[in-house]
Amino acid sequence: MADIIRAKVAAGKHATESEVIRDGLRALLTRDRAFELWLHQQVTPAYDSYKATPSRARSAAQVRATLSAQRNTASTKRCCPISLSSRLKQKPSL
Repeated sequence: MADIIRAKVAAGKHATESEVIRDGLRALLTRDRAFELWLHQQVTPAYDSYKATPSRARSAAQVRATLSAQRNTASTKRCCPISLSSRLKQKPSL
């Protein structure tokens, strides 16, 4: 770790070793805040919803199937609806 800190100072990315450590702590605090926010805004409501109506719970297999279907739909939307060869055949619009 000390070598990494010294290397950052030597590369000119930071003026002192203390700056490297402060930057690292800021990054850690930012990550921790984001994690806490995610827990409070997404995980806690999902857990509370599950506890209120456990019958709405889904199995891992159901979740995987849903995600797979969403991924397939998203990749289809990203693809061009018109193939390149048909585009080349089209006359340019004026």
